[in-house]
Amino acid sequence: MPQIKNAHIRYRIIDRCIRNKYKPFPSKEELRAACEEALFGSEDGANICGSTIEKDLFAMREEMDAPIKYSKRHNGYYYEDESFSINDIPLSEEEIESLKFASKTLMQFKDTAMFQQFAFAINKIFDKISTSADLKDETADLVQFETGFASSGNEYLPELLEAIKGKLIVQFQYESFISGIRKLRKTVPLLLKEYRNRWYLIAFDFDKATAITYALERMDELIITDEIFTQPIDFSAAGFFKYSTGITAGNNQIEEVVFRAGTIASKYIQSQPFHSSQRVVKEDETGVVFNLEVLISEELIRDFMSYGGELRILQPESLRKEITTRFKRAVSVYGE
Repeated sequence: MPQIKNAHIRYRIIDRCIRNKYKPFPSKEELRAACEEALFGSEDGANICGSTIEKDLFAMREEMDAPIKYSKRHNGYYYEDESFSINDIPLSEEEIESLKFASKTLMQFKDTAMFQQFAFAINKIFDKISTSADLKDETADLVQFETGFASSGNEYLPELLEAIKGKLIVQFQYESFISGIRKLRKTVPLLLKEYRNRWYLIAFDFDKATAITYALERMDELIITDEIFTQPIDFSAAGFFKYSTGITAGNNQIEEVVFRAGTIASKYIQSQPFHSSQRVVKEDETGVVFNLEVLISEELIRDFMSYGGELRILQPESLRKEITTRFKRAVSVYGE
């Protein structure tokens, strides 16, 4: 977290401590401990020192006109004006804009199962910002967020999250889109991941003895068992998705993909790369040649095809043939 944001959070913690009528006159050490516990979950002084609190008190006096005084009698700090609070200080224009964007971002998730327990609080925040004179959003029609429709299976998010935390074994029926066959899966949940408004579970599958990706919308009859899986699982989310361009990942073969994009398409591709490994190999007046090292997946193929004739695969040959076959099939569907 940036230092300036940490400082503002500490100011509010200090303000709350000084205004606490049940424990008045907090000492510098008590203020330090309260800030460290709130920000870092500990009080051992490893992250916040006494000199930091001294600087914070000075900044509050100078920047916020906080009437902070020190009582030698009580060995602690207090407000000379008991009614003072930094909460009464008007927000800056930048802070107001940040609140507006944050509230709209929260509203995108309020109907998601994992966040429904906070829906009331999210609505209160949004309503307050929407109705406050100071926070009235005059740019509401100038900024629009992408809105996704909640898919089935999202109701499993809270249970699966708890299973991941507790390393609990779970079972569920899973239906393949390709075969349409339902099978019972016994897994250890490892990670929940959202991709293009769909939620997925990455879990260690007992039958396949490896990490597998499951779409929550195809899961049914979820059972969270009381059995704790104690054996170590060699899994890293960063490593698992290192060569992925979507949700498909794992230990499949990584290949170098080389492709050429036209002048206009290449600008879009450079501004939003397919993958972090993407590099420019050659550039001229007719376009750009790129390469990247990735797992060739359905998501990647569809992304390539979305550029139509503006993008051409150079290698590997197997990928070039696959995309050629799909375009020929599309031509046959629409007619020549």
